[in-house]
Amino acid sequence: MNYKNKIYKSIDSECLKKIEGWRKNNKIIVFTNGCFDIIHSGHVQYLHEAKKLGSKLIIGLNSDNSVRRLKGESRPVNSQDSRAEVLAFMGDVDMVVVFDQDTPIDLIKSVLPDVLVKGGDWKTDQIVGSDIVLNNNGTVKSLSFIEGFSTTLIIDKIAGK
Repeated sequence: MNYKNKIYKSIDSECLKKIEGWRKNNKIIVFTNGCFDIIHSGHVQYLHEAKKLGSKLIIGLNSDNSVRRLKGESRPVNSQDSRAEVLAFMGDVDMVVVFDQDTPIDLIKSVLPDVLVKGGDWKTDQIVGSDIVLNNNGTVKSLSFIEGFSTTLIIDKIAGK
């Protein structure tokens, strides 16, 4: 599959049709989200662990505007198109959907994943959309936090901080 076929600029009918096809084939849909500004080993390990929880892994990717609102005017370092391409190239990733809101709540409502996942720095009851997934008979997981990896630490190191 061409990696660009994995990338969606928003949740649209084509994207939802693909997800529905997966469901009809009894695929377990795993969803996570994030900025993924500078991909590092912690991200790769985390996404690999997330994929093990199901058949298809969907990433909700914060748009450039969303990242700026959340992280400040100096972010993102990499554009949403670049970040989406890097993620789509990863073998564990089946779909990347860019969202412009501050949280992926609308995307989660549309996807209704079987499994909602975040990194270990999130408690399950604090994960955005956990109530929606649980009310839809899904599961919510907080994966192990991988110490020493963070985009902010990388940026600080480059800046000599």
